[in-house]
Amino acid sequence: MNSLLPVNVRIVEVGPRDGLQNEKTDIGTAAKIELIDRLSQTGLRTVEATAFVSPKWVPQMADAAEVLAGIRRAPGVAYPVLTPNLQGYERARAAGAGEVAVFTAASEAFNRRNTNAGIDESLERFAPVLERAKADGVKVRGYVSTVLGCPYQGDVPLADVVRVSKALFDMGCFEISLGDTIGIGTPGKARAMLRAVAQEVPMAALAVHFHDTYGQALANILACLEEGVAVVDSAVSGAGGCPYAKGATGNVASEDVVYMLEGLGIHTGVDLAALADTGRWLAGLLGRETSSRAGKALSSR
Repeated sequence: MNSLLPVNVRIVEVGPRDGLQNEKTDIGTAAKIELIDRLSQTGLRTVEATAFVSPKWVPQMADAAEVLAGIRRAPGVAYPVLTPNLQGYERARAAGAGEVAVFTAASEAFNRRNTNAGIDESLERFAPVLERAKADGVKVRGYVSTVLGCPYQGDVPLADVVRVSKALFDMGCFEISLGDTIGIGTPGKARAMLRAVAQEVPMAALAVHFHDTYGQALANILACLEEGVAVVDSAVSGAGGCPYAKGATGNVASEDVVYMLEGLGIHTGVDLAALADTGRWLAGLLGRETSSRAGKALSSR
């Protein structure tokens, strides 16, 4: 047993937002609400609910206000929502959001294609969101995507990942989620990236977010756990994917992460059987089998 491994890990369930926004099938508002309510009963402490973004660009999130209004909030569970700018933040607050997230990339090319703004411009857009959130007593999470590679520019310099992560932390984000958006990372690269960022941002304020395009997500997570990270993003049933990445399969499945963590003796507080059941239910709505290996194995017992 590695003594450096954390005793507890918090899973940030991103399926209802990062998962569903990249799915071709829209499961409908009622099913989105049911998904979040089901996830709330599994022991998860953070369930990212939706995104207050332009319906023109992300049609799957057009019902954000209805979803947030419809969920049954479980005690002790946070329901953060993505807010790309002040307008999105104001809509989210009007709908009852108590925690928000902002999103940028370490790749200049990805930022321009994805948000029509460079890195520095995107950070400037977040400044008023962070200021307003601080005044409102609202916690803000910061996402940094393309930390291990970009579909447009290829390699992303570590210095850029560190700079963007530190900028978000210095602006007031309580947690920085480091995302391998196209799922090309391997454990050595993931470890080196995390170590570099941890020189400038406290490890306790870092989370990791791996996609599983090349089947490396669990190995990458383990490498980062060994460095001391204790927050992991994942999506039930492996929902989602990056629309810009060739062959992208989706986020790492929450069920598989929980199974691995339990095997390492790390406490998550999550009921794996209930989570796997929810993953299979969601996969059915999306018209396919669950992408979770653990979910499939548990169903055949």
